[in-house]
Amino acid sequence: MVVVEPRPWRTARARLARAAGAVTPRLARAARTAGPRLARYARATAPRLTRITRPNTWQYTAGAATVGLALAVGVVTAAGPWDSTGQRTAERVRAVARNHTGGADHGRGTGAAGPPRPAPSAGTVLAGLGATSGAAAAAPRGKALDEVLSPLLTDPALGARHGASVVDLTTGGRLYGTGVGTSLVPASTTKIATAAAALTALGPDHRLTTRAAFEADTGELVLVGGGDPTLTARADAGGLASLRTLAANSAKALRKRAVRKVTLSYDTTLYAGSGRHPIGVNDNLATVTALMADEARTDGSTSGPAARAADPAADAARTFADLLGEHGVKATPPGPSKATNRADTLATVSSPPLSSLVERMLTHSDNDLAEALARHTAAASGKKADFRGASAAVTARLKQLGVSVRGADIHDGSGLDRADRLTADLLTDLLTAAADPDRPELRAALTGLPVAGFTGTLSGRYTDGAAGLVRAKTGTLTGVNTLAGTVVTRDGRALAFAFLADGTTDPAAAQSALDRMATSLAECGCR
Repeated sequence: MVVVEPRPWRTARARLARAAGAVTPRLARAARTAGPRLARYARATAPRLTRITRPNTWQYTAGAATVGLALAVGVVTAAGPWDSTGQRTAERVRAVARNHTGGADHGRGTGAAGPPRPAPSAGTVLAGLGATSGAAAAAPRGKALDEVLSPLLTDPALGARHGASVVDLTTGGRLYGTGVGTSLVPASTTKIATAAAALTALGPDHRLTTRAAFEADTGELVLVGGGDPTLTARADAGGLASLRTLAANSAKALRKRAVRKVTLSYDTTLYAGSGRHPIGVNDNLATVTALMADEARTDGSTSGPAARAADPAADAARTFADLLGEHGVKATPPGPSKATNRADTLATVSSPPLSSLVERMLTHSDNDLAEALARHTAAASGKKADFRGASAAVTARLKQLGVSVRGADIHDGSGLDRADRLTADLLTDLLTAAADPDRPELRAALTGLPVAGFTGTLSGRYTDGAAGLVRAKTGTLTGVNTLAGTVVTRDGRALAFAFLADGTTDPAAAQSALDRMATSLAECGCR
């Protein structure tokens, strides 16, 4: 198994400055050619742009806030990227690299007092795009795309079995396809299906709530897991649900009842069945349980592979006991239990909205979050919240979206199970649905996609090619390399693509081959 370790944003500044020079002219052309349909997408996503750039949510909206490329069918990708004030990020970094004045400080002048003046150009960016006149650029022609992509698919690095689909997001029509209905191992591109299903079942504003419930007759305090793997015990919660806050508020409520000592228990009954993934004990995924803190990581990391606590729920409960002690409430060593209907809820903490959790899952390929969202999809669908129930619920929700699931065989939410099967056709159908202006509830399935050369699992890729123009979910297992997402062509056309390769022997070479295919779409007028 091969797992791509996301690199922090700060390590990409030099690449960003280099990429800006190549990307900016093309983005400007794309913005000028954007038509009324793209303007509708801009209006649909403008409120989301405002929401996702709040300081307390940037960690888990990296695809949209960290770089400011909130994509809805290529609108912002075509005209951006933008920072939280709406300024073109690439242009600002490029200006800094050239030692030009500008950026956030637009010339205060010698001796001027006070903080830098904000960039004046931010306010009308989306409005200006919406006012663009003229028709959108013509879509690439299928024959031209065939001439571009088919030779690239013959690269031996892609193995003997592969599927490829390219769809015009404006019309929904397929422009290119080979093996589109072939069932292949999707690896982490499975998370696109998980995202679409969870958003459909729960809605983008749904939050995952962890609570502390007190059994007054027995003096038992129950920490009830809400299935939120992003629950954190860190001092700086960074906008996530805080176990420290839950402990402080619980202790305060207990003191009001003159309770200074409790029997501590924890409740994980929101989920059912075994929490052990078919891959077994693995640094890529903790035991799947309704209660954990910081994804049960033992090394302080926030993403990528890491050693995990053997019993995440017990570990979180022990931490909770320690935090209660800091607030004057002594707790017994915790054990498993179940809160009764008689228990009084003393305090709760809730996750960021589901849209933000989906973005975090996609940007950083978060396996723990993927499995949690699959189980919540099961619970919302009236199915058993175990691996089998979650898989059935995800499949059912995809059918509800009106996409064909023929050839799909889903066994988990993360794509770590090698028994998973998806088709290139299904992946591009899901991306097209997420881009539909009549389905704004699915938009996070696009805005969470890593940005080439900028964020998440694509931060170290496309440094000399389609940086900023490709947004895609990566997938890597031993012998499997996949890539599915969106791209803006040279003529400003927004496309969805899915490339799946099975039987690869050199993961680096296969990854490069897939990147060349996506880059060829970005560079293609193909008319």
